[in-house]
Amino acid sequence: MALDTHRYFNLSTAVVVAALAVACGSNNGSSPTSPSAGSLPTVTLTASGASPSVTHISAGQQVRFVNNDSQNHEIDSDPFPGHGDCPAINDVGMLGPGQSKMTGNFPATKSCGFHDHLNHDAKSFQGQILVDTNQPAPGYSTAATGH
Repeated sequence: MALDTHRYFNLSTAVVVAALAVACGSNNGSSPTSPSAGSLPTVTLTASGASPSVTHISAGQQVRFVNNDSQNHEIDSDPFPGHGDCPAINDVGMLGPGQSKMTGNFPATKSCGFHDHLNHDAKSFQGQILVDTNQPAPGYSTAATGH
């Protein structure tokens, strides 16, 4: 009978350990440790332009660009044509219709302007990513629609 009690104790212990592991593994409604695709800061490109034209992020974050237009777009950092102000933006590059790509990580507080290299004069395809700041990028205003 001692053997049966020992088996019962081991089985009970295993059930309790498993229950604790499941409980500890659940997030009970709290935020996940990494952002889901839907929660990433996103700039959408359409025939009307880039929206939003101003995106606020924290240092270390990335921004997703989504091309919902029927035309190609090439997203690059300002200034045109050098693209050297915020190299993280240049990771996006060419976006075909229906494609999405991520910028690199923005490492520090900075105001970063971007443009569509294929439409660099079109104000509607220009915007800014403000990293831990409310100061507009050079040549831009703080208004969401103004540049």
